[in-house]
Amino acid sequence: MNANFSRHLVLALAIGVGALADSAAAAPGDDLLATYQGQGAGPFSAAAGAQAWTAKHQVEGESRSCATCHGTDPTKSGKHAATGKPIEPLAVSSNPKRLTDPAKVEKWLGRNCRWTLGRDCRPQEKGDFVKYIQSL
Repeated sequence: MNANFSRHLVLALAIGVGALADSAAAAPGDDLLATYQGQGAGPFSAAAGAQAWTAKHQVEGESRSCATCHGTDPTKSGKHAATGKPIEPLAVSSNPKRLTDPAKVEKWLGRNCRWTLGRDCRPQEKGDFVKYIQSL
């Protein structure tokens, strides 16, 4: 093997390993944040997400918040308001599966935003929520 080829091979491997390490170091939900930024949102705030978590909204004559079903502490399990079905913790620290499937996150944000707020969440609200869940 010639020396020039060997240097290029080593450099290519180093770059590839570095890129792999960077992608492995990405926190669950970072891809979602990038999506919301691409939609014009950001910077995102865990504090804003925490405030939104307990904010009450009047929808269909009921006072609702995220905490209505998920509880005030997202590191703990919640319970569906209507069915009583247990809901696993939302915090990544308590449930490492959270925020790992963007399609699933979008599905549940869609349902839960419409139920809680009476409308779809804006990209900024979604990003603040993701930051909050990541921060716990």
